Amino acid sequence: MEINLGIDEKDRAAIVEGLSRLLADTYTLYLKTHNYHWNVKGPMFQTLHLMFEQQYTELAAAVDLIAERIRALGFPAPGTYAAFSRLSQIKEVEGVPKAEEMIRDLINGQETVVRTARSIFPTAEKANDEPTADLLTQRMQVHEKTAWMLRSLCE
Repeated sequence: MEINLGIDEKDRAAIVEGLSRLLADTYTLYLKTHNYHWNVKGPMFQTLHLMFEQQYTELAAAVDLIAERIRALGFPAPGTYAAFSRLSQIKEVEGVPKAEEMIRDLINGQETVVRTARSIFPTAEKANDEPTADLLTQRMQVHEKTAWMLRSLCE
């Protein structure tokens, strides 16, 4: 069935390309944060263990919202590790870093997601895609705040 949302297919495809990158970054950050939750140790264990749990729980909900937006625009959402690896700017870390390295790595991941979301914004605005613009604004707010909170642990 034809999709008629008031956004032409070419613009929807461009938005979905960006949202697919955002989904891959968010899922990769989710997996990394969950890994760090499991493996953190040291004097900040309790604080970081709980903080990372809150963060990966929020990220798990976010991937669903992003994937559902892609589907609402009429395209399939990527959903494999191979696709996420190809699309994501966030790279995996080998081994188990020390707690402070985990924090710095997650700051970089949070900021990467912000940059990815921000890069999609002009395309969504040009197409008058307010729901996507709203989603991007919400995601940027969450990731900017999370990066700030993580940076605060390093001072």
